[in-house]
Amino acid sequence: MNRLFSLVLLVAGIVLIIYGLSALDSIGSSFSRFFTSSPTDRTMWLLIGGVACAVFGLAGVVRRTT
Repeated sequence: MNRLFSLVLLVAGIVLIIYGLSALDSIGSSFSRFFTSSPTDRTMWLLIGGVACAVFGLAGVVRRTT
């Protein structure tokens, strides 16, 4: 994996996590948590996708090339 691509993936993951945390505090997510005890699907996908991108990006950045 190209180091530049890994860095872009890491940054994209961080941005998705920030959007996911912002969506977690939204009024729609609050209503969803009130009625179903879980946040909205969009919020969960943003957080899961952000963590996955960040992990793969970080793995690509710290991996040594031989």
